[in-house]
Amino acid sequence: MSMVVIGTAFVDIKGFPNDVYLPTGRNAGSVEYIHGGVARNVVEDIANVELRPMYLGVVDDTPMGKGVLEKLRRHKVNTDYVSVRPDGMGLWLAIFDNNGDLAGSISKRPDADGIAQMLEEKGDEIFSKADSAVLQVDLAKGIVKRVIELAQRHGTKLFGLVSNMSIAAERRDFLQKFDCFICNQEEAGILFLDDYTGKNPEQMQQIVADRVRCAKIPSMVVTMGAQGAVYASCDGISGVCPARRVQVKDTTGAGDAFCAGVSIGLTYGKNLAQAVEIGTVLAASVITSSENVCSRFQPEEFGLEVKQPQPL
Repeated sequence: MSMVVIGTAFVDIKGFPNDVYLPTGRNAGSVEYIHGGVARNVVEDIANVELRPMYLGVVDDTPMGKGVLEKLRRHKVNTDYVSVRPDGMGLWLAIFDNNGDLAGSISKRPDADGIAQMLEEKGDEIFSKADSAVLQVDLAKGIVKRVIELAQRHGTKLFGLVSNMSIAAERRDFLQKFDCFICNQEEAGILFLDDYTGKNPEQMQQIVADRVRCAKIPSMVVTMGAQGAVYASCDGISGVCPARRVQVKDTTGAGDAFCAGVSIGLTYGKNLAQAVEIGTVLAASVITSSENVCSRFQPEEFGLEVKQPQPL
């Protein structure tokens, strides 16, 4: 089986204070440069379960962009469908407080035109080899429509995640074409024009079950941080998956790893509850470090039957 991840790459510049973070003061601490971006994180997370995903994205024609490609290749990601062009990557400047929570950030969006061009030139080639595709739904509308068209033509499972829900919420009708859509509690509120702050998992489970049925979204998973995640499908299946209790250092990338785990599970024959459990494990491994991606796992740890390619 094969998976393709479609979306942008970023470089994250992260600052961590040594003591209590003072928003208007001078804070001694450490600064780290880490490869990021929702789709780039997801494809590396999938590769870290010893799978061999494809990445359809864009990077800069700079040493930094070259570094992103080299790292993905070391993790055995197929980068044949990555475009290299000026301004192809985004930048995210983030400050974290002493609890590991995001205190503030500024981002520079990348130019994603290379993705559209690659889909036009090699879309059928890519999707003929992919059993599933993970798409960043807030990309340009033309890209999203093209991916949906290709997935339907080739019988490819389609999973959605977001970087900017305000943009994705404008494509509500597109979500009916996704096998599963994955977001967090705040993003679900933006999508459904409601405020879910303070809702417990049992309440969110019922809300999501009602919403996917009315909106005709095949299935949806909503993460709730330390409270775990809830899931529901149009055919009446719903549930709650508790979070793993671990020491938190940096929550960045946890949602991406969770999405990767759910997508892996659904691609490799697991049911929705089992797929959400895989996502929970991958997310837990991310938040214990300053890295944006999960630890290395073997497919067998999740009951996945994967035939690895033989070495040349």
